[in-house]
Amino acid sequence: MSGLRDWFSSGTRGGGRSVGLFVDGPNVFREEFDVDLTDLRGVAEERGRVAVARLYVNEQAPAGLIQAAEAHGYEVVTTSGDVDVKLAVDAVEGTVSGQFDVLAVASRDMDFKPALETAARHGVTTLAIAPGTHGRSDALQRTAHEAVTLGD
Repeated sequence: MSGLRDWFSSGTRGGGRSVGLFVDGPNVFREEFDVDLTDLRGVAEERGRVAVARLYVNEQAPAGLIQAAEAHGYEVVTTSGDVDVKLAVDAVEGTVSGQFDVLAVASRDMDFKPALETAARHGVTTLAIAPGTHGRSDALQRTAHEAVTLGD
């Protein structure tokens, strides 16, 4: 019973920590992966209260994905080209401004390794979320404090 009481008093399952969840849409929502928005957010919620949940997409993103993401509480950020730079800059900005205690990046792209390294240098715990076994970036997995592969 005390565990349940602790969960309610902390406000989160993550011990009072806040999480910034940054999702690389073009690399996560592909036909070869069966990623569910609820499951993805659930991984972040296991580490704390989700303070930031953003899905980054390009102009070719299906309207259905955007609508589903918004319905699941994600802020959708649409870029005119490659989403990597915008996502990385926003993740680092959130890190240095103290918006969250845990930086969770869902991607299969090793381009986000410097963002995870910067977060770690600033005392932010890092989490790499891979969309599936074949979508796992070894560089992200090794850089992050913790790594999760969806579907495992």
